[in-house]
This record gives sequence, structure tokens and C-alpha cells, in this order.
Amino acid sequence: MGNADSALCKLPRVDDILDHPRLSALAGAPHSLARRAARQAVEEARSAILKGGAAPDTSADAIAARAADILRHKASPSLRRAVNATGVILHTGLGRAPLSLAAQAAVAEAAAGYCNVQVDLGSGERSQREAHIQWLCEEITGAPAALVVNNNAAATVLALNTLAAEREVIVSRGEMVEIGGAFRIPEIMRLASCRLVEVGCTNRTHLRDYENAITSQTALILSVHQSNYRIQGFASQVPVRELAELAHARGIACGHDLGSGALLDLRVYGLPHEPSVPESLAAGADVVFFSGDKLLGGPQCGIMLGSADLIQAMRRNPFYRTYRVDKLTLAALEATLRLFLEPETLPQRHRLMSILTAPLGEIRRRAELLATSIGEACAGWLTAQTKNGESEVGGGSLAGCTLPTVVVRLQSDDFAAAELARNLRLEEPPIVARVHDRAVVLDLRTILPDEDDLVVAALVRIGNLNQHAAA
Repeated sequence: MGNADSALCKLPRVDDILDHPRLSALAGAPHSLARRAARQAVEEARSAILKGGAAPDTSADAIAARAADILRHKASPSLRRAVNATGVILHTGLGRAPLSLAAQAAVAEAAAGYCNVQVDLGSGERSQREAHIQWLCEEITGAPAALVVNNNAAATVLALNTLAAEREVIVSRGEMVEIGGAFRIPEIMRLASCRLVEVGCTNRTHLRDYENAITSQTALILSVHQSNYRIQGFASQVPVRELAELAHARGIACGHDLGSGALLDLRVYGLPHEPSVPESLAAGADVVFFSGDKLLGGPQCGIMLGSADLIQAMRRNPFYRTYRVDKLTLAALEATLRLFLEPETLPQRHRLMSILTAPLGEIRRRAELLATSIGEACAGWLTAQTKNGESEVGGGSLAGCTLPTVVVRLQSDDFAAAELARNLRLEEPPIVARVHDRAVVLDLRTILPDEDDLVVAALVRIGNLNQHAAA
């Protein structure tokens, strides 16, 4: 009998792995998943034997340990809370804006049973979904009508297809943006059945460029906010007010893809100016559309505000049915918008604004305390030091703007930085950090205040497992 045959004969049975204490300790997992994990672990060992090379450990203990790892992974929710230690505030991969406590409570309430998502409780008749947020949008922005779809890309397609299908849309070359996932304005135009007319140059576009491009086939002048980049130096773009005046004088519509969706003047909170929704509407834009999960700080959605007749036309478009949002999104959005009725309390009640406006002194205090706690709890294998740093807003918002922060740098002789970062991501909850200059970097601006202890506990577990493996 060859070495491979001998090793195959020593493989434990699946039932033996199922009965092993390592799997029986995970008693809460479904039996079907446990059997699948045991079978996968045995098959992995079998495959390794047949491939040759270094012989795998075919003991029941080793294979049961692998099966337990597989079972833990499959029995746990794939989508779960994570600690954002990256320093990117609106991190698309981590869900962008964290919801306020009010929005979390509203989602839980709406999810608990039935709710009046599209029923008028007074008349008992069918109502419009946006009725829940219409008055809020009007109060906060002055918009006469509102529509909500599942993201701003959908809002862009819906607006273009409704207002300019088979007709021309004029856009400045300096606003031909590409956002994440190679999502480009020209491709959106084709999808919406519009004909794109580019005007001006990359760095400078003048009002006369728009004037000269208008034909009998022109339906819309579209201004696209450069949310994820900036052109600096010898550059200029035409203000929305001038575009709206030109459009209305020539009998066509003016739209503004505002992207990041600031609902108020951020300079009040010591942040750079970002064009806001009320400013755009006051300038004369017929329809403004933007994301709900960026500077608004709510759930992922696309919000469309503007004249009642245009919004109603978009509601009648068949695309709207495919893009509309569910009760959970509406609940979170309504609760988030209500916070803007008292803008002076936003830094305390609105989680994103709390992060954006967090005092550097408070961030430093937390960082120093966290570094001390890590140093004491992980003495002997990990060092933690504080250092000044910069956080990014991210999410295509406040492009080029960074906020001062304090980070904790972790270094270990037992782990390479990339390995330690991976171990943190595999913790419960996952802790997502960045690696820089051979160290794991934890940014205290994006780690929420109630998560500091979770970081310490995760590092303690990683250290204990490492010591156990070494023994």
C-alpha cells in the first residue's frame, strides 16, 4: 500500500467528526450545517493527500478543528456589524454613514410587524410612499415635491429618462465624472436613452458654451457636482443659477446631480463648504437628486426633490417601480430627516455629524487611553503608540478634505502587520483597520466611542490564541 493510500485509510469518518467535542461545543448550529462542515473538512484533507507534497494532519482533532472553523463561519451571519478603524468616514465597503440611534429605532419599529408604508390612516385609502417624508423635505429644503429611489444612480437614470428620453442633455466636460465601479455619466446617458452633448473644456466651461449647444432637440441642461474629485488652478464652471436662468429662458429644464447631498451649510460646524440641496433649489434647479447615505447621514437611497409636475412625471415612469424603496429605508430616512429640524443638536444626535465634528482633544484622549489599555493587556507581544494623522470623509463627499485625527499604531514581533490586520478582520465583531509603514493603524475618529473596549478584547483574544498555538 502506498503512502497516499495509507493516509487515506487513516482519515476519520464524517460521523466521527460530528461526534468530536470541537463540533459538539457548537451545539447551537444547525445539524445540517455541522454535517456539511465535517464533510468539507474531510474532503479537504483527502484532496491534500491526493495532490501529494507535505502530508496533512489527518488526525480527528485536526480535521474537527477545521470543521469547527467552517461551521462557525457558515453559522454566523455574513452581513454583520463591523468596527471601522480605517479613518475613512463614509466607507462604501462598510456601509457608508452609520445610522443615528433614532434611525435605528425607527427601522426596528417598522420591521417588527406591519406598518402603514402606503396606507393613509385617516381615509384608509392607498397613499404615496413619499408622504412620510414629503413635509420634512419641504420644511428643510423648500422643495415642493419629493421622490425616493434605491440610490442616486437610480435617481439619475429616472430623471434623465423621464425628462430627456430620445433627446439631448448638455453636460460640461469638466463634470463627466466616473464614480466607484466604473460607473460613468456617458454610460448612464445611454442607459436612459438620452443623447449626450458635451460642452466646454475639462478645466473651463462658460455659459456661452451651453447657449451655443442648445438646439430644438435639447431637453435638459444637467449640472453634475464633482463630488469625488476637484479641478484646481485655471478652472471654472458655470453656477447652477446661471444654468437655470438659461434653461428657463429657452424653455427647457435644469437638473442638478448633487451627489453627496448636504442639507445645510457645513461651515456652521467648522467644515468646508459643500454645495447644499437648499442652495441648488433656491438657485432655480427644476430637480435635484442626491444620495441619502452620504452627508445626509441616512440609509442608502436616492432622493429627488423639485417641481411637483416633474416629480409626478417621474413617479409615473415605469422605471420608478423598479427603483422604489421599502419600508425600512423609509423609516430610517424619516427619522434621519427629523433630526435636521433641530440643526443645532445634530453634533449630539446625528451620528455622522458627531464623527465629522468630534473635537481633536477628545479623539486624542480616547487614543491615548486605548493605547495604554492595549499596552497593558497585550504586554510582551504587542506595542501600541499614538500618532497624529488625517481622516478622509470618503464616499465622494468633501473631496480633497481631510480631518485631523489621532491614530494608534500597533506593531508586533509575533505578527506581520498584514497578518495582524487579517486576524482583526476575522474577529467578532470584525475590526477593519489599515496597514501603513509596517504597522496596523487604528483611527479613533471612525472607531465609535462605545467600540474602544471591543478593540482591546479582540487583541487579547488574538494574543491568547497565538500563545496557545506556540505552546
